[in-house]
Amino acid sequence: MATDTPLRPYDSAPLDDDRGSVRPIPPGTGAAARLRRLIGIREELLAWVPEERTRYTWYGAIVLNTALVGALSMSLALGSFRSDLPLVVVLLVAAVWFWVVLVMDSWLVSSTHGTKVKKWSLGLRLLLSVLLGLFIAEPILFQIFDKEIRQEIAVGNEQKVADYRGMLVACNPTDGASTADRPECRRYQLKIAGSPAELSQQTESNASRANALETQVASINRTLKGKMAAEQELCGRDNWIWRGGVRDVTITCERAREDSSSYRETSKIDTYERQLAALRAEGQTLAEKKNKAAETYQPLLQRAIDTRTKEREAALDTDGILTRAHGLKTVAGSDGFAFFLTIVLHLLLLGFDALPVLAKFMSGSTMYDRILGSRFEASRRLHAEELQVRHECARMEHDVQRHRVELDANDRMQTLDHRYRTAQAERAVKERAELDARMDRILRTRHA
Repeated sequence: MATDTPLRPYDSAPLDDDRGSVRPIPPGTGAAARLRRLIGIREELLAWVPEERTRYTWYGAIVLNTALVGALSMSLALGSFRSDLPLVVVLLVAAVWFWVVLVMDSWLVSSTHGTKVKKWSLGLRLLLSVLLGLFIAEPILFQIFDKEIRQEIAVGNEQKVADYRGMLVACNPTDGASTADRPECRRYQLKIAGSPAELSQQTESNASRANALETQVASINRTLKGKMAAEQELCGRDNWIWRGGVRDVTITCERAREDSSSYRETSKIDTYERQLAALRAEGQTLAEKKNKAAETYQPLLQRAIDTRTKEREAALDTDGILTRAHGLKTVAGSDGFAFFLTIVLHLLLLGFDALPVLAKFMSGSTMYDRILGSRFEASRRLHAEELQVRHECARMEHDVQRHRVELDANDRMQTLDHRYRTAQAERAVKERAELDARMDRILRTRHA
């Protein structure tokens, strides 16, 4: 029976050989490794826990998807709010925004690896992700509710135009009466020449001026008539005198003639009479215009109101970001389901945009984080030991230098002592020789 048991080749692996249990396994390559590299994963460390490769691969995919959605949102925003931009510019700005979102999310994720991140720190990262998500989510919501927003904007603009036209009609009566005393009409008054009220005012003003001038002319004419009567009386044939053999007027007549002529010139009666005639002619013209104004003023007023209404309609915004935001608010507030859907979509998009940080909240600390944390701790210890070794080496080097200086000082001191003793000995020999010489001289002097 034993011979019936199949035998494994001698070069085969043991029965309990599991290649997945071998640590570390070769580092990962390909698209999955590049996705993990986006969030700062080190393949040589992940090779010790290959079971978490899938987790971090999808983690990198989440970050990439968030950046792609951000680029899509930016392109939709530019296409909606700045339709005049070329497609190349829109794509370029979307690409730049893709890079910005990718970098920010990659930093938010990679800064949490291998460390015990505190809750408040993750909360700040989540707040930053929410702010980023709000900016990304709004253009997408505008596109989702685009039809309803455009309809709401159109209805709102129609109401604004209708209200504006109503104020123009109310503040500009067909008879041309002034509404300057009404505060609400200060911005809605139209200046149209030839209104019945304006012509009535001009007619009254003209009549008032003509009456005043007629009274003045009548007064001047009365005075002039009196002077002319005095002239005729003084210059009559009954008052002529003989002068130089002929009958002639008196000096008093000549003075009366000069007085009447001078008064006619100084009183300007001719000018006043021409002005009075012009005022009367103008009064007739104004009366004729006033009779026709009721028929001509109303079409002019209607044309001016139509022109101002068209200008107001053309000036209203239909694609601005604030206008569309107000339209979205109105759409959400006008219907309960639309409000519910808006809230749900907001939360969904915000959750998607904040998912890179939310994933860290949900997953907690992983084995890769603990390995990386151990690597950080080992690096910290190695760095501390390296600093300690460098400190000890520097200290011993200083001790060697100190000992070298001490030995050098001792050698120099011994040299100085030797030189001093040598000098003393030489001085003693010289002094002994000098004393011996003196002693010889003294002895020779005594013997002599």
